[in-house]
Amino acid sequence: MNWITKFIKPKIKSLFKKQGSKSDEALWSTCECKKLIYKDELFNNLSVCPSCGFHHKLTCNERFKIFFDNKEFQILKTPEPDDDPLKFPKYSAKLKQAREKTNQSDAILIAEGKLDGLRVTVGAQNFNFIGGAVGAASGEAFIHGVQSAITNKNPFIFFSCSGGQKMQEGAIALMQMTRTVLAVNELKKNNLPYIVVMTNPTTGGVSASFSTLGDILIGEPKSVIAFAGRRVIQNTVKEELPEDFQTAEFVKDHGGIDLVIERKYLRSTISTILSILLKKKEVQNISGINNESDIQETLRKTPKAV
Repeated sequence: MNWITKFIKPKIKSLFKKQGSKSDEALWSTCECKKLIYKDELFNNLSVCPSCGFHHKLTCNERFKIFFDNKEFQILKTPEPDDDPLKFPKYSAKLKQAREKTNQSDAILIAEGKLDGLRVTVGAQNFNFIGGAVGAASGEAFIHGVQSAITNKNPFIFFSCSGGQKMQEGAIALMQMTRTVLAVNELKKNNLPYIVVMTNPTTGGVSASFSTLGDILIGEPKSVIAFAGRRVIQNTVKEELPEDFQTAEFVKDHGGIDLVIERKYLRSTISTILSILLKKKEVQNISGINNESDIQETLRKTPKAV
């Protein structure tokens, strides 16, 4: 083997190999069921696995695009408090990295648009931004969204997806639990509907505050909805927990949420719920939904907004 075949050829091979791996990564995604899915196919199916039905996480903008009429919405500018109030080690660098990765200033975005012609204010959390963790900026964003809904007399809909509060902000992050709860109370004083869709995962301080205060609580299939983790609870109670423990279905069966709805039916379900709460029309059947009786019963028990 001469120097050309020894050094040049392997380099050329490795170059093509790297390009191939990048191309594969850009085209394919791996599901929880271990199957490879063509990314375009996954996107066209609302990021739901066509094989096992697993609901993959969505960014805030992806969520808004599939929820609002004609993908038309306006992102609201929200207050931006001090990034690193406690000067936590390496936190500023982590924030910078998250912002570059997500193109968001923080985990929560608020948008306004229409749902079947009805003006609504919608908030969402991006798990890609430090696990959707809530700190001062997220708290301010949520409160601003509620204030905007009150000012415009809009229903407020929130898609939760978070591991809890930011440890890097300490008590300031914990304080957002109280502040967001007070904001929800103001929304209810104004008789405006508040609907929460809990996506995978909704845990920690988020599940212990604003995400469980909705007039109607909806879970996406198989979403983890919990406060403490499964392992922590199992070690505490010293008992074997059910396989479906802390899933949306388990939480619904035990009275924690009202409905478990597939992503493709969320628009029609929430539109119908809002129409009833706002006294715009009577209960209608939602084609394709298996648990229509659950919806009817939930809405029958829910006070209508004035």
